[in-house]
Amino acid sequence: MKLEAPVGKTIVDDPKIIGKSTRRIDGPLKTTGTAPYAYERHGVAANQAYGYIVGAGIARGTIASMDVAAARQAPGVLAIVSALDTPPLGKSQFNDAPLFGGPRVTHYHQAIACVVAETFEQARAAAALIRTTYERESGQYELAKVKDGAKIARGWTVPEDVVRNGDFAAAFAAAPVKLDQTYTTPDLSHAMMEPFATIAAWQGDKLTLWTSNQMVAWCRKSMADLLRIPEANVRVDSPFIGGGFGGKLFVRAEAVLAALGARAAQRPVKVAMQRPLMINNATHRQATIQRVRIGADKDGRIQAMGHESWSGNVPGGGAENGSAQTRSLYAGAANLTASYIGELHLPEGNAMRAPGEAAGHLALEVAMDELAETLGIDPVELRIRNEPETPPGAPDKRFSGRHLVECLRQGADRFGWSQRAARPASVRDGRWLVGMGVAAGYRGAPTAKSSARVGIDGDGKIVVATDMTDIGTGSYTIIAQTAAECMGVPLKDVSVFLGDSRWPVSSGSGGQWGATSSTAGVYAACVELRKLIAQKFGFNPETAAFVNGKVRDGTASHRLADAGALSAEGTMEYGAFQDGYDMGTYAGHFAEVAVDAYSGEVRIRRMLAVCDAGRIINPLSARSQVIGAMAMAAGAALMEELAIDKRFGFFVNHDLAGYEVPVHADIPHMEVVFLDTPDDVIGPLRAKGVGELGICGPGSAIANAVYNATGVRVRDYPITLDKLIDGLPAIA
Repeated sequence: MKLEAPVGKTIVDDPKIIGKSTRRIDGPLKTTGTAPYAYERHGVAANQAYGYIVGAGIARGTIASMDVAAARQAPGVLAIVSALDTPPLGKSQFNDAPLFGGPRVTHYHQAIACVVAETFEQARAAAALIRTTYERESGQYELAKVKDGAKIARGWTVPEDVVRNGDFAAAFAAAPVKLDQTYTTPDLSHAMMEPFATIAAWQGDKLTLWTSNQMVAWCRKSMADLLRIPEANVRVDSPFIGGGFGGKLFVRAEAVLAALGARAAQRPVKVAMQRPLMINNATHRQATIQRVRIGADKDGRIQAMGHESWSGNVPGGGAENGSAQTRSLYAGAANLTASYIGELHLPEGNAMRAPGEAAGHLALEVAMDELAETLGIDPVELRIRNEPETPPGAPDKRFSGRHLVECLRQGADRFGWSQRAARPASVRDGRWLVGMGVAAGYRGAPTAKSSARVGIDGDGKIVVATDMTDIGTGSYTIIAQTAAECMGVPLKDVSVFLGDSRWPVSSGSGGQWGATSSTAGVYAACVELRKLIAQKFGFNPETAAFVNGKVRDGTASHRLADAGALSAEGTMEYGAFQDGYDMGTYAGHFAEVAVDAYSGEVRIRRMLAVCDAGRIINPLSARSQVIGAMAMAAGAALMEELAIDKRFGFFVNHDLAGYEVPVHADIPHMEVVFLDTPDDVIGPLRAKGVGELGICGPGSAIANAVYNATGVRVRDYPITLDKLIDGLPAIA
């Protein structure tokens, strides 16, 4: 099935199950500890051994020697896989930094060995006996020092990530009111709960990986490329994932070493990357330096918008494009958005929840707040006045569906925005300085080809199988809801199987396309199954109705179970017509904070997000997605930062003790409102993802609230008390 135009009539136009808040069908497994996460799948292969990874002790250079003799003699050791004994692996299109093999070290904690032993403790003890010497080389670890020599970054679909419309320089110079500020965001970690983990087993030349990966098809192809074996010889199984946030989009070293270790030990091997290794070994969100220039008239109408973003990465790596959302948010006759990349020798930067936009909002939406103050215009009103008719970065396109103004207005009303004091540092509650902040949010709503198999058994029960993954987002449930709606059965009569490469290839989980695309693939498969069932009963597939476990056509009716066992595969693809639209999701984010007038400690009191994200398939799990993202945004605004040792080139706080993330005590009550605005351009369910929209803007709303509370503007994230305390108002 291919969508060649905005959808018209569909089989889910009068939903009974889609759109209803539904508890997760996999919830009992998770709450009882019986969900099969990768490292705990003890029964999938007999006689599993344990692998322990050794990471490089330098950031850049060459391994001069590696003495593994003592480790080989240690109790329980079965095999040692060494980088010096392994030629560099093949190249995967999804990894910018090498994963394993050869003497070259390109970043700190790069995997250089794996010890395989009978127990985890034996593997760990033996790994400590390996002695490695290096020829260390100097490197560049500071973004500010490579900024001036940075080059225009590549885009997702274009060789240069820069967009110019109109004469920005002239328009900015002529604008009566100007803002020109620079903002910085630090390197950040995914810090997901479940580590990278894989069990690997060989049967002859066939490899099976029970792993934790967001994109099963990508993982399968990458492993084949890395190991230089046919893709058909690799099976990947990833039914449950304990958080990924983009960090598990791509194959990581633990999967490679589990496979190599299993081959060397000639038995199944399980490897969980040690938490202290994860942050430097794998990927992270890169730091940014962002310059925002806005020129406006005295009524607040933007005439020129410029947003440039600098980030660094390993050679050949991509950028963290903080200007991405600016191409879609605000009107302006002339605009310039650009992303630049410099070469650093830190660990690889790559996708982390809302790559680009999450960091970009922290600059743009604070700049809008600063402009509003300069103009003496309410920050909500300034955003509404600059609502564009067409996408600023692509004026030849149309918006597929956009209700940002409604998000802002409804949010302001719900939050009590009219009670906000415009003058900073003018509201006190005992020792606390109190302020409110607002930000708009945008995240793209891409679609991706997705397939599924849907079957019916002899009892009329529906079975769905697809390699789609559930990273905690609720994929099992929304896929079950989709199948139940399409086939006219109750939710309890649907079983869903995910994450196995033996099943049809889905969109996978990432980029906020997963919910939209995977359910569309299930829809396509249901359409094909409905045809088979209707034809078996002699009904017209176009007029047959599937309701309450029965199939009706006119006055004739059959039980669904009478169709016997049938199955069908379906694929949803998207035509070029979508290229003519800016497909996005939008939000109005509001926050209230209190800042201790004595210490500068910031406490968030309440947060609100009003979201425009198409039809909401499951409001309950969608809310969970948004509040989780809001908490993540709060962390980025107030506490999260990977501290760089600029002498030796590594992230110092590389565990969950040193890398601070929000905990329950940091996060207040959060309110989430969905406008529920079905979008005909997106797909047959008219639904969009929300998992990344929720992180785009809340951090800026918090930053603006801190300024409103204190009168201290911090443009260097995170906003910690040391950056506030010297500028706090005098205590009366």
